[in-house]
Amino acid sequence: MLVEFSIVPVGSGSSIGDSLAEVLKIVDESGIPYKINPMGTVMEGEWDELFTLIRKCHESTMRHEERVITTISIDDRKGKPNRLEEKVMSVERRIGKSLRK
Repeated sequence: MLVEFSIVPVGSGSSIGDSLAEVLKIVDESGIPYKINPMGTVMEGEWDELFTLIRKCHESTMRHEERVITTISIDDRKGKPNRLEEKVMSVERRIGKSLRK
């Protein structure tokens, strides 16, 4: 299962880098495979471990903020491991070149 999530503190001003750094430290220390992008974080794993981690990240942010918006997207496909890498490589094979990452 792939899960993409983003956490946005509301009311903290336009710079949220400190809050995001704290969230990404939690994700990195979890040992779960992930990739960050400018709009969120994509992780690969099992339902319970991913949602436990997202909850931990959300609650960590709520300790410092009055309001937090957490958005979650799920891509669940049976029998397809290593999708964090394979999805991109599949498109690159079809195009015939590497894409910017």
